[in-house]
Amino acid sequence: MDINRQKIGNDAETAVCAFLQKHGYKILKRNYHIRGGEVDIIAENDVYTAFVEVRARNSGGLMTGAESVYLPKRKRIIKTAVDFLSKNGTSKQVRFDVAEIVMHGGRIVKLNYIPNAFDSEGRI
Repeated sequence: MDINRQKIGNDAETAVCAFLQKHGYKILKRNYHIRGGEVDIIAENDVYTAFVEVRARNSGGLMTGAESVYLPKRKRIIKTAVDFLSKNGTSKQVRFDVAEIVMHGGRIVKLNYIPNAFDSEGRI
């Protein structure tokens, strides 16, 4: 991955973490990896454990960030979430969210947070 894309991704994830914390979430993990999968952010509040996919896109793109999370990616996120839960457990409801970051001129201009973007079967 080139350095600029990596910086954009990191900046986008940092912005989403700040958004989640502002809305009462505690960040449990960033970039949780297993073989064959990754979750950008794992966060929880009093009710939910949220597995969050962050997608940064330039303004005026052909598809939204959420539209770019295809079924194979959703299945890898679910697989990674199952691994995390098997090791850490939770008494909270599990949710799969997508955070769309809209960029313009290398700056974040909009954050669109989509709770329950897909279910545990990967359905939108």
